[in-house]
Amino acid sequence: MSHEPPLAERLRGRVAGRIAPNAPSRLGVAVSGGGDSLALLDLLMTVTGPGVPLEAVTVDHGLRPEARDEAAHVAALCARWGVPHETLRWDGGGERGNLMANARAARYRLIADWAGRRGIGAVALGHTADDVAETFLMRLARASGIDGLATMRARFELHGLSWLRPLLDIRRTDLRAYLKSRGIAWCDDPTNADLRYDRARTRQIVEVLTPLGIDAGTLGRVADNMAAARDALQHYARIEAPRCVRVDRGDVLLDRAPDPPVPAEIDRRLLVAALIFVSGADYPPRESSLTNLRAALARQESHTICGCHVSHAPDGRLRITREWNAVKDLAGPADALWDGRWRLTGPHAPELEVRALGEAVSQCPNRRTTGLPRPTLLASPSVWRGNALISAPLAGMPAGWTAELDETRCEFVASVL
Repeated sequence: MSHEPPLAERLRGRVAGRIAPNAPSRLGVAVSGGGDSLALLDLLMTVTGPGVPLEAVTVDHGLRPEARDEAAHVAALCARWGVPHETLRWDGGGERGNLMANARAARYRLIADWAGRRGIGAVALGHTADDVAETFLMRLARASGIDGLATMRARFELHGLSWLRPLLDIRRTDLRAYLKSRGIAWCDDPTNADLRYDRARTRQIVEVLTPLGIDAGTLGRVADNMAAARDALQHYARIEAPRCVRVDRGDVLLDRAPDPPVPAEIDRRLLVAALIFVSGADYPPRESSLTNLRAALARQESHTICGCHVSHAPDGRLRITREWNAVKDLAGPADALWDGRWRLTGPHAPELEVRALGEAVSQCPNRRTTGLPRPTLLASPSVWRGNALISAPLAGMPAGWTAELDETRCEFVASVL
């Protein structure tokens, strides 16, 4: 006789185990109206208790006519259950590039802004074991490395917010069975069965592989193994970083020929970490972009990638600096964080703003004494009053101002490795 607890009890126990450690004072949950996220919302309502207020948010990307009705369905359920809910709308369907990638990035930004307004410290997402398996196969088809094949992180930080995935070891079928037992209706996104999309085709592949023993559970365990390998490599990258990396006024100097040498994969990780540190990017560059960078460096050429300018320093190391084109149109108040990294201190005034120095570097007579190369100075923060340059701290023209890396960005290892 089986003594396995009922489905609802098992699911609640798993979700509670994921949420309980370091639970935020206020918790948000992203709910699309699909079965996974609606089940997550209902489970969270039963495991968080009155000590952790719960709020829900739905993002309508405006890409499908059904999305508005799905958001209304979620809003109606939340009203019935007494859960505060807000629908956010994205109007960026006209953005250039990969539409699905743009929509995903916008969803994270919109939710993070919502959480900030609501004083919410973490947001739960409804990714399941099936999502882990499907993502593994999709990335396998792209010949991804260890990081790409590793399972999704159960907790990660993005846009100043903690994101939680408490359903990563739970199957989609179990969540739907749970909803049926609770009498809760969900919305099926038609794109999930549309074979024009990679994920829909991948779901079919999982069904074909299952008779061979390669099901979502197996693929999930492989992804977990990849995650363990990823974490081990990151551990050794952190150990080598102090020996191979030096931060110079916001730039990263990377020794690619240390003695003794580091394995190629550790060298790659340090390079990627340097690019993320300088650019503030949320994700590493594509492998094809790194291949182009390596080719340029082999020819002793400088190269731009990920909003960074990469060149050979006189001592043989690589210098990774911010790319001028990435910040030339970026302006902000003199007392606010600039480019996600720099804080300027000085005689603030409302009419002053921070911009990249650019060609105004020629107005800085002491620029050569700084020892910084021209690309670094072009992209460095400077203070302006209209068209008049007031200060360029990194270019030897402080005029009572200093420029320092924000404390959350100043330590290379802590911020990116």
